[in-house]
Amino acid sequence: MRIVADYDLKNMNPRIKELISESIAVKQLILQDEALLQKVEDVAKLTTAALKNDGKVLFCGNGGSASDAQHLAAELSGRFYLDREPLFAEALHVNTSYLTAVANDYSYDEIYSRLIRGKGRKGDVLFALSTSGNSANVIRGVEEAAKIGMTTIALTSGSGGKLKAIADHLIAIPTKDTMRTQEAHIMLGHLICELVETAIFGE
Repeated sequence: MRIVADYDLKNMNPRIKELISESIAVKQLILQDEALLQKVEDVAKLTTAALKNDGKVLFCGNGGSASDAQHLAAELSGRFYLDREPLFAEALHVNTSYLTAVANDYSYDEIYSRLIRGKGRKGDVLFALSTSGNSANVIRGVEEAAKIGMTTIALTSGSGGKLKAIADHLIAIPTKDTMRTQEAHIMLGHLICELVETAIFGE
């Protein structure tokens, strides 16, 4: 185990401030990007429409993006601000028996596409989270969702990676830093959840 020297401890405060400033800087870039903000509004509207039409909202991602996917699904299926009826939202990685079976018997790249083939229906929405935009299993999931007629929304960073070319809607955070991207994904995800909840259930 690494022993942190007193010198390191004394100099943590500047780094803490630097990291917070970096996070704020990315959010400022988002705030100034009218086209990106419009995409967030558009995504909230189409997600609202899908749920009003008895559709589902599915989420997928890996690692921290899987955590964000599960977090956002819970905000919709449970509640956000309002005490209201549940919405059909699900993160596709939460069944570990399914996940390990398909990864073992087929391929890790197939874990989302296979489940989307079973659960997805035309008119449903898929949120595909990948900071790089190049996660093979997420890409396969988006491709499968497109075949079904689902609306696909990619949350990425930078230029959007491979998901840019195949997703219906791209929300790309203006940074290549994974941590700052995930912080922005959860922020915009929360915005979308609030807008959807308010649109369906009122203020």
